[in-house]
Amino acid sequence: MSAAWQRYDVTRRDLPLAVAVALAPFVPALHTQGTRLGGVPDRPVDALALVAIALQSAPLAVRRRWPAVCLALVSVGFAVDQLRGYHTVAGVALPVAVLSAAAHLEHHRRTTMVVASGAYAALAVALDRRGSGEGVAGFVTFYLFLAVAWGVGAWLRQTRAVEVARRQRVAETTRAAERTRLARELHDVVTHHVTAMVVQAEAARYLTADPGRLDQTLTAVTDTGRRAISDLRQLLDVLDPDHGPGPRTPTVGDLDDLVEQTRRSGQPVEYVEEGRPAQNAVAAHVAVYRVVQESLTNALKHAHGSRTVVRVHHGAADITVEVSTDGSGAPTAAVGGSERGLAGLRERVGLLGGELSAGRQPGGAFVVRARIPAAGAS
Repeated sequence: MSAAWQRYDVTRRDLPLAVAVALAPFVPALHTQGTRLGGVPDRPVDALALVAIALQSAPLAVRRRWPAVCLALVSVGFAVDQLRGYHTVAGVALPVAVLSAAAHLEHHRRTTMVVASGAYAALAVALDRRGSGEGVAGFVTFYLFLAVAWGVGAWLRQTRAVEVARRQRVAETTRAAERTRLARELHDVVTHHVTAMVVQAEAARYLTADPGRLDQTLTAVTDTGRRAISDLRQLLDVLDPDHGPGPRTPTVGDLDDLVEQTRRSGQPVEYVEEGRPAQNAVAAHVAVYRVVQESLTNALKHAHGSRTVVRVHHGAADITVEVSTDGSGAPTAAVGGSERGLAGLRERVGLLGGELSAGRQPGGAFVVRARIPAAGAS
């Protein structure tokens, strides 16, 4: 009900208040409850009183859309009500209009406050000339009451502005995090596939004398290109959810295919998996896949042809990954390198409460180790 009410235009939401203030003066129990400023003798309701009631009530329907207009019309109606001595309960509209002006005016708030104060002073002088017994203290007290209403409106405005700023910061942080995530996924997918294609194409140069192996290598390049296109399309579906069913999430079950693809690129890879993958550990499985993928990509780049060993152990609480590459291979000159991949992996693993290290060991091998909590992944 509340959500449906919030979808209405602000004028429609403020209309019930305007109607309530318009009808209140005709409720017998409220005949003597109106504001009496200046002590002008009471006068029975007549046609002009109806105009004063309308001026005080109807503008409340636009108190948020046109707060300055609302305050001006309500002030005129209040002045007529007090100078003529109608003293209707519709006078409650004045503090509401003052509060609304302070809360919703976008510009010239200080000017509005000064003009409104001057208008009130003129009303006080006019009432005094009509023989008011209110005295300075009475007029000042009512003015301070209106000043409090203005202060409450200003506080509401400031609170709303703080909330809007907070939501903007949250939205910007969310967008930045999503951009970072997509950049990391794009790096993981593109770098691995393109590196494999470059390595395979480089190898094809030296196979012209062996048509069979050359055909096998070119087929591997084609297959890798198709896989790259498929993965890119899945990433693009994240940016356009209506275009397709959404991206496919890699799992540890896809590691066999990943290892086989790397082998076809000329990298001797030994794969060992121990234990049973935990259920409902999607994020951990994705992280394991990305660690192995990035490690194999780096092996292709910097130690092509070297022996690489991939070990994945599924423990009760953690999944440990170790990828070791001998340092005896030759780097692929056509493929540049950066620290983005490992930095992204550390961030991904760290968000899951895990740890990742990478470096060259005394024996010359380059080793990537990761510990990823299985339970904190889903």
